[in-house]
Amino acid sequence: MREEEKRPTSKIQRILKKRWALSAIYIASAALILAAAFLLQNSFDDSAKDEKKDSAETGKNYDQPSVEVNSDLETVKMPVANADKTVIKKQFYDVNADEKSQEDALVFYNNRYEQNKGIDIAMEDGKSFDVKASLSGNVSKVQEDALLGNLIEVEHEDGVVTRYQSVKDIKVAVGDKVKQGQAIATSGKSQINEEAGVHVHFEIRKDDIALNPVDFIEKQASAIQTATEETEGNKDDSAGKEEAPAAEGSEKGTEESPATGESDAGTELESGTEDDNSTPAEDSTEKSDSLEDSLKEAN
Repeated sequence: MREEEKRPTSKIQRILKKRWALSAIYIASAALILAAAFLLQNSFDDSAKDEKKDSAETGKNYDQPSVEVNSDLETVKMPVANADKTVIKKQFYDVNADEKSQEDALVFYNNRYEQNKGIDIAMEDGKSFDVKASLSGNVSKVQEDALLGNLIEVEHEDGVVTRYQSVKDIKVAVGDKVKQGQAIATSGKSQINEEAGVHVHFEIRKDDIALNPVDFIEKQASAIQTATEETEGNKDDSAGKEEAPAAEGSEKGTEESPATGESDAGTELESGTEDDNSTPAEDSTEKSDSLEDSLKEAN
């Protein structure tokens, strides 16, 4: 029995005494460790892929709003590559400017004066130049016009439109998407403003209302929306002030003036400051006299 119990121990010892035994044990241990590490790494990769899929699916719902925000954050640029080498041949006609500035902003053509709805930009050396998109947007109109010198219109968000006139060699078509700074044409000439020479007529419009481009250069596009809202607010306030007297009149719209006169006359009578020569007093006296005569005739 003792010999049988010692036999297994002696076999293990004999195996361990062999040269390849320790190497085999090390290799087997290393294989187990590598296999465990590989399995752990795969589990981490799968979880990371799931997170990426979830974030990608979530991001799909926000594609459109992110584009709008980025567009509003664009800074309005001059429609040229080297703005520091340009001159403005004719400024925007500002109704609040002084008389001299307004006179300089008039365009004379065919014995008529027209208010300049944008700015006319030329290079200092008078040479032609590439006309660049001031803001990213969609081309909504391309029109050949000898009088205006051809026209490109680019639509943006919230009713904002940029217009480029007096251009040639047009590089875009209706429906094209243009990026800010992209060359869309070359500067040219127009019959309506020949004295400007080679130039581009640049306009910014909001809901078809021309705005002064100089007020928005190097400002965010959202400033255009803010400026128009303030302008509309001022118009609404002034309109409300003008309509206030009408609202205070009588319900009979066609008799507002007589009602006002009678009210004034009644106020004067109540205050005891009636003027002897006032027309309402005479009218009321005549009415009372005629009433007494008619009563006498009836009697």
